[in-house]
Amino acid sequence: MEIKTVKTEKTVFGGNTIAKVDSKTVFIPYSMPGETLSVNIVQHKNDYDNAEILEILEPSPHRVTPACKYYGNCGGCNMMHISTDFQRQIRKEMLCDAFGKYKIDIKDKIEVVTGPDFNYRSRFQFIDGGLSQKSTNNVIKIDECLCAEKPVNDFLKNTQFENRPKGRAHYFGSEKLCTEEKLKIEIPVPKAEGPKIKSNKKIKLKEKHYFSGTILSEENTATVNLNGKTLSFDVRGFFQSNLYVFEKVLNLITQSLPGGENILDMYSGCGSISVFLKDKYKNVSLVEHNRDALVYAEKNMNGLTHTSYGLSGASWVKNCASFCPPFDACVVDPPRSGMEKEVLDYLCKSKIPYIRSLSCDPSTHARDCERLIKAGYRLEKIYLLDFYPHTSHIESLAIFNLGL
Repeated sequence: MEIKTVKTEKTVFGGNTIAKVDSKTVFIPYSMPGETLSVNIVQHKNDYDNAEILEILEPSPHRVTPACKYYGNCGGCNMMHISTDFQRQIRKEMLCDAFGKYKIDIKDKIEVVTGPDFNYRSRFQFIDGGLSQKSTNNVIKIDECLCAEKPVNDFLKNTQFENRPKGRAHYFGSEKLCTEEKLKIEIPVPKAEGPKIKSNKKIKLKEKHYFSGTILSEENTATVNLNGKTLSFDVRGFFQSNLYVFEKVLNLITQSLPGGENILDMYSGCGSISVFLKDKYKNVSLVEHNRDALVYAEKNMNGLTHTSYGLSGASWVKNCASFCPPFDACVVDPPRSGMEKEVLDYLCKSKIPYIRSLSCDPSTHARDCERLIKAGYRLEKIYLLDFYPHTSHIESLAIFNLGL
């Protein structure tokens, strides 16, 4: 063992707190700023070391006893040892640091959007009915997750581990589901049997569209009620996991836009934002490379004037953008890697007056926002979207208006 006594400095993106040993940075999980720790250096790298806590000599006043009995063993939460208010302060500082690397000062423009601290998460991927152990392939047999919504926990408490679906299964449980049964589970099909398709129904497309796709199985379709509207999606695909915060985000986006003729929803997914944009704009253009997700968007946008493009953002810019009417606003919600270069180039040149930029990665969000600012857009406000309390995960919403 290589034992050192350290004084922690700040928590960085990813959730580890750093300290210095002989001027070398040491990353320490399950710590927080301002603590004196006895640590064991477990890994040496060229530029940094990794350590584990042996003893907390002087704890932070913000340290609390984790409420979850699986904490530290489960690979999910990594900030439950920190009081919730201080967690949010740390995540806020992380977001500021990410933008600061691009010389964008957001300290006076940032606001935190919160929801429940516990029982907020509706979407899970369980392995053999349990969760992955931290840094291993072992499965933890859980009977409760403090972050899960009640319907998920009801299932975990009332279903013996051996009776849960085997393999990787997608669970979606929420009080907002529009059925009596508040839990949807994908039952994995053994590979030898091939894909099990109950229905291969094509959605009838009334509006102009540039794609084809199918709903592979009605068994995997979930429908929720958000802010008075119903939205359908495939439980195996992407959908927001914290519906309580997502409802607030939908209000922030729509209320910050003035309305008009045409709006672009880039990386639209199943149309979960487009449905609400239609309240303020006559036509919504949806761009989404996952065509099966876009079929759900067609279902959700049924009867609403819209145009759907089953293309990557880059392909849409190359093949379709020049034929579209001028857009009065744009909402962009890219994957973790950020906007495609072609999409970012297009937006910077577009002169679209209002851009609302969502992101699930602060580093790529800061990078993309820098380009928009250099192109003449004003960053009016940025929201830290606290979708995942007790974790270091950060999502954000940037409000851009074109400078005059």
